[in-house]
Amino acid sequence: MQRDGPATPSSGIEDMPQGSIPAGTTDRVLDGRVVITQPSDGYRVAIDPIFLAAAVEVQPGMRVLDLGCGVGTAALCLAARVADITVLGLDREPVFLAFAKANALSNACDARVDFLLGDLLMPPAELAPASFDHVMANPPYLKHGTATPSAHPLKAAATVEGAADLQDWVDAAARLLKPGGGLTMIHRADRLADLIAALAPAFGDIRILPLLPKAGLAPKRVVLRALRGGTGAAVEQPGFLLHETDGRFTAAADKVLRGGAALR
Repeated sequence: MQRDGPATPSSGIEDMPQGSIPAGTTDRVLDGRVVITQPSDGYRVAIDPIFLAAAVEVQPGMRVLDLGCGVGTAALCLAARVADITVLGLDREPVFLAFAKANALSNACDARVDFLLGDLLMPPAELAPASFDHVMANPPYLKHGTATPSAHPLKAAATVEGAADLQDWVDAAARLLKPGGGLTMIHRADRLADLIAALAPAFGDIRILPLLPKAGLAPKRVVLRALRGGTGAAVEQPGFLLHETDGRFTAAADKVLRGGAALR
């Protein structure tokens, strides 16, 4: 990820109460094809939303929802890879939404990528049931009560479950997806059992892709893809290797992170 230095978005931020606007930096992903302005401290974008977007399987003309969209990284990376789709992001944090809206403008894709303030437990009226072809999500990884939240409120919101637990995230996706629609999630590998259990009532045809830090090491992240109403059993795919032994990204990972390739 390349960084351009301090910046302040010019859209959305100015409408926030004085004193609540955090400093921002501008960073470039997908080899500079997507520009992300984000708060300079607290939660910072890493590779997870880029891999999430790369794993989404959609066709032109589809409508995608990004649950917990943050500053819009996954939504914008997906829009950069697949033309003629529309993406709507939902997040409950006004700071993240202000940055996300500014990012859609600065990437000149605000005509097909938009962001909405709201809580998945009480979704806004704009989110009609069964109205999306695909939902993607990068939920908070840590179960409420099992970890000490960060003192930084934005980082805590992004990393530790709040009132909405993992089942709530999956249920929201199921409610908003069309029958047969797809769900793509990235999460911690040590919560795979929780993920499978949460998906079981409404989803099937689950494909599990472990992301391996290095050869011989256990995965820390998994990507899950499932179909609303699917009936097939869960299948674990061969792991995707992220790093060489010297710490460099593998050629396959580099194609995703820099080349914007799809994650198969």
